[in-house]
Amino acid sequence: MSQQKISIRNGNGQGIILSAVIYFPANFNESEQYAAVVVSHPGGGVKEQTAGLYARKLAEGGFVSIAYDASYQGESTGEPRQLENPYIRTEDVSAVVDYLTALPYIDSERIGAMGICAGAGYTANAAINDHRIKAVGMVSAVNIGSMFRNGWENNVKDPDALPYLLAGSNARTADAAGGSQTIPLAPLREEDAPNEELREAWEYYHTDRCQYPTAPGFATARSLTQIISYDAYNKAEAFFTQPLLAIVGSVAGSAWMSDDLLERVATTDKRKYIIDGANHMSLYDRKNDVDEAVGQLISFFTEKL
Repeated sequence: MSQQKISIRNGNGQGIILSAVIYFPANFNESEQYAAVVVSHPGGGVKEQTAGLYARKLAEGGFVSIAYDASYQGESTGEPRQLENPYIRTEDVSAVVDYLTALPYIDSERIGAMGICAGAGYTANAAINDHRIKAVGMVSAVNIGSMFRNGWENNVKDPDALPYLLAGSNARTADAAGGSQTIPLAPLREEDAPNEELREAWEYYHTDRCQYPTAPGFATARSLTQIISYDAYNKAEAFFTQPLLAIVGSVAGSAWMSDDLLERVATTDKRKYIIDGANHMSLYDRKNDVDEAVGQLISFFTEKL
């Protein structure tokens, strides 16, 4: 397997260049045509972490794959840094599809997409809008709007999230005066974690487990004005017609967000695969859990693409 660092222009009018890595299967031959998979990272993550891990393993399974940094994050361009605008993150997925369709060795009718955590939610939203995506895989899926509105365990009502929306508006006002306010996308300190699962999120992003210099783990507070009202699954009941595989840990507090999409999608070609004993974070990098998830994804994309 080989890989190459590439740059991808996001054509949605922001002038952003995405930094990405493309992975090729063993014995890659440019004169042949391949199926491809776009891999989107979690909120607060970068391509060098779990997205790159899955992309490499998909390439080992015979696919051309791309892991990339979201607009405004990692090594991609865009200001302000660490903006987490879900609408642009959804467009990032389609920008990578744009890039793939122009490659002579990619079969444009065999492009799939997957994501981890919020990257899975953004992938679902992209598939609703962009039917060049022929199959969708999700790992520990998070609908970032639902998570911020309703809490990790879905125990907060929508109207009770209004203070967060107001906080986003206030942050925009502060930014206009020269400030820069941020919010954590995972606990920034171990003592901030409300449970063991989210303590693992701190461990993943802020210790030797998988910390990376371009992944600080926070977003601009102004992002709340886009996040709080966002629904990654908007109109899934009408337009999500592609095959769907949702992979979740049996003890993942976030599993309800995979169930939500599975209930709402128009497609009948849908399946949930449960990894026994895994939580949300296990599927990021725990070898046995990742290998089990990748086995399912390779089988799924091989059949559907």
